[in-house]
Amino acid sequence: MPRFAANLSMLYNDVDFIDRFAAAARDGFKAVEYLFPYAYPAHELAARLQAHGLQQVLFNAPPGDWDAGERGLASLPGREAEFRNGITKAIEYAHALQCPRIHVMAGLVPQGADAATVHATYVANVRYAADQAAPHGIHILLEPINGRDMPGFFLSRQDQAHALIAEIGAANVKVQMDLYHAQIVEGDLAMKIRQYLPTGNVGHFQIAGVPERHEPDVGELNYTYIFKLLDSLGYGGWIGCEYRPARGAAAHATSGGLGWLKPWL
Repeated sequence: MPRFAANLSMLYNDVDFIDRFAAAARDGFKAVEYLFPYAYPAHELAARLQAHGLQQVLFNAPPGDWDAGERGLASLPGREAEFRNGITKAIEYAHALQCPRIHVMAGLVPQGADAATVHATYVANVRYAADQAAPHGIHILLEPINGRDMPGFFLSRQDQAHALIAEIGAANVKVQMDLYHAQIVEGDLAMKIRQYLPTGNVGHFQIAGVPERHEPDVGELNYTYIFKLLDSLGYGGWIGCEYRPARGAAAHATSGGLGWLKPWL
C-alpha cells in the first residue's frame, strides 16, 4: 500500500505553516515534507512532528537566494563554499528532525557558462554532500525538474539523473522521481518506473496532476494505475503530495480535495 507524505509548502495554505502539521495529521497523513525548514528553529519543528505523530521524510538543502530567483547552488561555479555551508546546515536540521533525505537542488545554469565546468561543479558538489551525509545515514536526492516550470534548470530528465548517479558513484545518492515533472518532460511514466525502480536508485516519488499541478485525480495521469504499479514492484518508500489544491488558499481547500487519498489510507 503506498504511503503518502503531505507537502506542507504547497498544501494547507489556508493556515500558517507551523499549523499545517496538525492539519495534515487530522487528514490521516503520517508523514510530511516541505521545501525548506530554515525559517524555524529545528527544535520547534521537531516538537510539531512529535506532537502529531508525523515523520519528516524530505526537505531541500539551502537553494541560494530563493526570493531573487535562485533555485539551487550545486551546479554554480564559484559558489562552492556557500554550497558546503548549506549542506552543513541541512544535515544539522536533518539530524534534529530525524529526516533521512535531503534534496540538493541543481540550480539554473548561468548564462554563458561553460557546460563542462557546470557539469564538473555539480558532480563535485554532490559528491561532497553525499560524503558529509553518509555517516548520518542520510540520502542525497537529485530531482529532474521540467523546463516549463523552471527554465534553465540543470537537471531535467530521468536518464540524465541516473547517468549522474553512476558518475558520482556514491551509494547514498538517489533520484527523487517527481512524476509531474517527468510527465511534462518525457512521459511514458509506467515504463520509466519499471526501468528505474528495480535499480535501487530511486529514493522518493512525488505526485501532482498534470498539467495544472492540482490534485492527482485531476488531469491527464491515471494515478490509480501508477500506485498499483508501485505496489506491484514492491516500492515501500514515501510518495510526496507536492501539488497546489485547485481551490487555492480557500478555507479547507486541501482537505476538501483529498477524496483521491481516502481509498489509500
